[in-house]
Amino acid sequence: MLTINIAHRGFSGQYPENTMLAFQKALEAKCDGIETDVQLTKDNIPVLIHDETLNRTSNGFGFIKDYNYSELIKLDFGNGEKLPTLEEFIAFSKGNNLFMNIELKNSIIPYSNLENITLELLYKYNYPKDKVIISSFNHYSMVKLKNIDSNIKTGLLYDSWIYKPGDYCKLCNADAMHPQFCSVLDKKFVDDIKQKGFEINTYTVNYPEYMSKLIDLGVDGIITNYPDVLRDLLSNNL
Repeated sequence: MLTINIAHRGFSGQYPENTMLAFQKALEAKCDGIETDVQLTKDNIPVLIHDETLNRTSNGFGFIKDYNYSELIKLDFGNGEKLPTLEEFIAFSKGNNLFMNIELKNSIIPYSNLENITLELLYKYNYPKDKVIISSFNHYSMVKLKNIDSNIKTGLLYDSWIYKPGDYCKLCNADAMHPQFCSVLDKKFVDDIKQKGFEINTYTVNYPEYMSKLIDLGVDGIITNYPDVLRDLLSNNL
């Protein structure tokens, strides 16, 4: 199986992250899929932003959860870009036959019902289940998702060394491990996951030398801010 090219928050190395511009540019860079982050507004609209606060990526200030969507849409998220909704992203991705990695940002703020809200939008657009994976650092949330819909693919995000990762993935009834890339530059680690029948998608890999090592190790997906760089490396490996 070939490694797939997943654009981290869109083409975030060159364009404002988690915006429709970054998603469009990732598509133009011929990525296979896009990773994005979902949080809920005060009025329970799922929107795409990584941080729990507006401070870093917009001209606003404060927590996403404290604003209604009608207030957030007035802010600038870089180059005049507006805050996208999850529904806009799903429609865009389906129209362009993209793989989606939807990260639920519920490990700091436990957004109530975020799992169900996300699933309902996937059902609304009849999104192919082999073209989407939902991930989170909140592994309880991933277990909850599987209990709601056993057919949805889930990935466990983490940034440290997990003992027997393949066994842990099975314990959580997940489909994939999503480690920070430094944790997977070890063949035994990758083999432990893959030999037990699980996928491994690693983040955030921005340097060609690491991309090449991970391709050689046989990871399923590489999540990168520079899908153009990974595209060229993968083309050379064909």
